[in-house]
Amino acid sequence: MQKAPIPNNEEERLAAVHEMAILDTKPEERFDALTKEAIKKLKVPISMITIIDSDREWFKSCQGLDQKEGERATSFCGHALLATNIFIVEDTSKDKRFADNPMVVGNPHIRFYAGIALFDYGTSLPIGVFCVKDVKPRALTLEEIGIIADIADRAEKELNKRG
Repeated sequence: MQKAPIPNNEEERLAAVHEMAILDTKPEERFDALTKEAIKKLKVPISMITIIDSDREWFKSCQGLDQKEGERATSFCGHALLATNIFIVEDTSKDKRFADNPMVVGNPHIRFYAGIALFDYGTSLPIGVFCVKDVKPRALTLEEIGIIADIADRAEKELNKRG
């Protein structure tokens, strides 16, 4: 398994994350509506808005899993955080970066992942990821990629709204 990479500007990125003051806040319908929309439109069992902290991925909104956070090192979102475009893994069991990942070989048995980094407008640094996951391999159509990009854009706008 390949651990999620750490960016060169991690201290600045973490400062932006903490400046947002969103970590460990209560669920909000404005975020849950987006992850629910993704599940409905894309017919996936799992959708999340994650914030990447120093050693964890924390879920601001999570549909399809009962967890509130996960390990950053083993997270798919930790990889997507540094991607320049949508980060797609069509079959995790055939991808050397993820084939032996605990979330692939054990519960929830993730086989597909797609995520887009979410940025802080003030610093232009990535602070989190909007993602969808499935328990079976799949390929996305251009229309589905557009749906993910649209929802990620709206999630990013919501994250950047201050008080």
